[in-house]
Amino acid sequence: QVQVVESGGDSVQWGGSLKLSCRVSGAGVTFSKFCMAWFRQAPGKEREAVAGLYMGGGDVFLLDSVKGRFTLSQENAENKLYLQMKNLKPEDTAMYYCAAGDSSSPGLFGRSCAVAARSGKGFPAWGQGTQVTVSA
Repeated sequence: QVQVVESGGDSVQWGGSLKLSCRVSGAGVTFSKFCMAWFRQAPGKEREAVAGLYMGGGDVFLLDSVKGRFTLSQENAENKLYLQMKNLKPEDTAMYYCAAGDSSSPGLFGRSCAVAARSGKGFPAWGQGTQVTVSA
């Protein structure tokens, strides 16, 4: 069973930066075969897909409102996906969740990962979330 753990959330002021981390672990994890994505949900709002990437390479999905401010990076040796967030705005305030699934899950392989990240569908493993609060 795959475990997903996020960290890095905090309270910052408008214009600040944060770097969220998502680590996958479990027996038999091959990181390069994982599709991973970040989602967020603000109080009273629906969950929103933020970013996604196939760890073995491929298209990157980024929500339009975060392009130019958020970037993804990965650390293969530590099975981690990072979400670097800069120029944070109050509307970025939300609980941020990381989701993961390997290529054995339908639609989570290669270029289809970005499509899955956009929809939020098909990810078998989710983290508990990390809170990001941006004050004006």
